[in-house]
Amino acid sequence: MQRVLSVAAGDRVTLRKPHPCGGFDWTVTRTGADIGLICLSCGRRVMLDREEFERRVRCVTPASAEEEAR
Repeated sequence: MQRVLSVAAGDRVTLRKPHPCGGFDWTVTRTGADIGLICLSCGRRVMLDREEFERRVRCVTPASAEEEAR
């Protein structure tokens, strides 16, 4: 049985490969069977199915941790 990666809307994620604009960092906008993401470099919105997302993700920073850093 495969463990499901827990992410929530507002979390910041870093993916393994860069977006064509050169950015690695994304914000999660939607969760479920598909994960909605917005590129923090160019603002492009994409949807990845959960299996593809979990394969590509390198690091997840919860939204609450970002607010504490500010």
